Amino acid sequence: MAAGAHETSLGIDHRKLGMWTFLGSEFLFFGAFLATFLLYVQTTAGGPGVEIFDIPFTSISSFVLLMSSLTMVLAHNAHTQGDLRRMRMWILATAGQGAVFLGGQVFEFNVFVREGLTFGTSPFATSFYVLTGFHGAHVFIGILLLLTLYTFSLTGKVKPNQPLKTEMIGLYWHFVDIVWVVLFTVVYLIPELTVLD
Repeated sequence: MAAGAHETSLGIDHRKLGMWTFLGSEFLFFGAFLATFLLYVQTTAGGPGVEIFDIPFTSISSFVLLMSSLTMVLAHNAHTQGDLRRMRMWILATAGQGAVFLGGQVFEFNVFVREGLTFGTSPFATSFYVLTGFHGAHVFIGILLLLTLYTFSLTGKVKPNQPLKTEMIGLYWHFVDIVWVVLFTVVYLIPELTVLD
């Protein structure tokens, strides 16, 4: 076992176990918000509904977010090999891709508001903004974690032989990406298919 590791009786570092437990609880939060959205997806109160979604635009920003999982893996791999310079490069690439995704979400929300889909327009609008906004907040937190890791690697608080910190932030980042795959499919694609029928 690596120096400084804190193994539990389950044979896994207690910090990693704590992260997995936290992410499990977050899946429950997202599940509740997603169930609420599905309950109200047809309750537009005469306002705009899923027909205003721009699937090609959201697909592009989704692709950018999914590619950030690859750069996160490359960052962890570089850290595991003790190459902090490459790790920092991939960390910045991951944070940049997250920022592009958030910028796309802000743009999309502005378009929706101009189309009349505001937070209080209908139960559909409220549940949509809560669900996707909650995810956006998680992406923002992930970017802050990545930038903190980058800064700590510059100041010596993260050393080449400590890849667990990168791995734990990577777990969080992959969680954010996996959740978005589910949200994009259920919120954007499936309702759009029912509108086309």
